[in-house]
Amino acid sequence: MSRIVVIGAGVGGLTAAIRLAAAGHAVAVYERSGAAGGKLGVHERDGFRFDTGPSLLTLPQVFDDLGEPVPLDPIVRHVFRDGTVLDSSASHEVFLERIAAALGADAAADWDRFWRRAGRIWRASWRSVLRRPVTPAALAALSWRLGDLAAIAPGRTLRGLGRTYLRDPRLRMMLDRYATYTGADPRRAPAALAAIPYAELHFGGWYLAGGLGTLADALVRRCTELGVEIHLNSEVTAVEAAGGRVRGVRLAAGRVAADVVVSNVDALTLYRDLLPTPSRLARLAGRSLAGFVLLLGVRGETPELAHHTVFFPGHYDGEFDAIFGSAARRARPADDPTILVTRAADPEVRPAGSEAWFVLVNAPRHGNGWRAVDWRRPGLADAYGRHVLDVLARRGLDVRDRLHFMETRTPADLADSAGAPGGAIYGTAGGLLRPVNHGPVDGLYLVGGSVHPGGGLPMVTLSARMVADRITDRSG
Repeated sequence: MSRIVVIGAGVGGLTAAIRLAAAGHAVAVYERSGAAGGKLGVHERDGFRFDTGPSLLTLPQVFDDLGEPVPLDPIVRHVFRDGTVLDSSASHEVFLERIAAALGADAAADWDRFWRRAGRIWRASWRSVLRRPVTPAALAALSWRLGDLAAIAPGRTLRGLGRTYLRDPRLRMMLDRYATYTGADPRRAPAALAAIPYAELHFGGWYLAGGLGTLADALVRRCTELGVEIHLNSEVTAVEAAGGRVRGVRLAAGRVAADVVVSNVDALTLYRDLLPTPSRLARLAGRSLAGFVLLLGVRGETPELAHHTVFFPGHYDGEFDAIFGSAARRARPADDPTILVTRAADPEVRPAGSEAWFVLVNAPRHGNGWRAVDWRRPGLADAYGRHVLDVLARRGLDVRDRLHFMETRTPADLADSAGAPGGAIYGTAGGLLRPVNHGPVDGLYLVGGSVHPGGGLPMVTLSARMVADRITDRSG
């Protein structure tokens, strides 16, 4: 039995703790904030309950003790600037029928061709990448699967793949949006990210009664049942190593010895602050986008909204130019952003006769650099929040006179609450290969959205699973 310290009580850290404790290890989790769950946050006000992090559950089969998730249909409602509405479905045949009705038979045929390619990419990714640690041996094994390499199409972008298969610009726009699931620009994101829409649409989108924040509650309960110690308000200030292996962690209250350390903090934080490692730090330059959030208490009902409704801009590239900046102009909040409205038809999350809206727009990360925005600048958050509501009104959804309240959450707020540098939602932006799950010293492992296999609840859970299994195999 090993003494294991987990840094951070996010979904990855809690999942790893559960699996390690179930295997017989002594596990203690140290969390800097006063609540477990990490980015899977919850905010309650005046009878309204908001998920302030992930709002869509996919790949439910990778979770343990999930309860009874509720399937969503549509998974997402897409509203385009020309007024076209397209509802996605977990049934491929139903989705093709909806595409044909909204965009025409040719668009449906194009999506069917793309879907077959996306399925090949998903199967190659699932078989060769998503459930395995990234090691030289694993990459060498992948290189012998020429069919997998051909499907994943290294060197091609998601935007390029869309242009190859999809003639309708609205379908291309819908596909581009999936790059933002990893915090990336679709014009630069790898074509392999076509695995994301395939996973979402093939396995479906799901919701948990009471909100996705209940998943964090379930993970904490399971930790307690297994004897995992969870220490809140306990910030780890350093990972201690000697002789090429970890020896423990340091907190303000003193040192905690450990045989193994599992880090569920952003890889940038680990290699910059907790165990300074210049060689690893240099590989983390490409940071993901961030998000600007409105939490709205809304009077009345809005039947034209699905659980998730996306309102697209007229010029998608203008949004990405604003968020990521360019050589000619620094990053800035997008004037005409894509807007995601999440509204659960769930009596557990809102008073009768009202709705709880979570409104998300992609945003530059917080900071003072050329590709960041100082989100703490006085008045910026409130002004941009009002701007987003004005944009929604111009797109036909005017909620300004129905508000009980409006609260904002900026990238700076996420940086503070979840320890996410710059408020970058996914840490390192990009593809299926991210920073590896083992550290530069023996006994140090990394889980979470900033490392392999990536961001989002299923990928974070897979990272925890593979790390816990590797630790247990080595200990046994």
